[in-house]
Amino acid sequence: MSESIFEKEMDNPKFRSVYKIEAFKLNIGEAISKLRHKQKLTQLDLAKMAQTSRSAIARYEKGDYQNYNIVTLQKIAQALGTELKVSFK
Repeated sequence: MSESIFEKEMDNPKFRSVYKIEAFKLNIGEAISKLRHKQKLTQLDLAKMAQTSRSAIARYEKGDYQNYNIVTLQKIAQALGTELKVSFK
C-alpha cells in the first residue's frame, strides 16, 4: 500500500517540525476553549481572571499566538482551576 501525501510530507523534517508546532498550538487552544466553555466563562471573564486581554485569550484558543508566554499560560491554567504541565520530548 502506498503512503498518503501526509505520510510522505511527514518524512520531510522541516514539514514535520512545523506540523508538530502547529498541532501543539492547536491542542493548547482547544484545551483552553473546552475548559472555558465547561465553566461557562466568556473570553473576557477568563481574561480578567488571568490578568490578560480578551484578544490574548482568543489568539491562544485559535492557536494563533506567535510567542507563547509560559507565565500567561500558567495564569490561564490557574484561572481555569487546572495546572500547566510542560513536557519536552
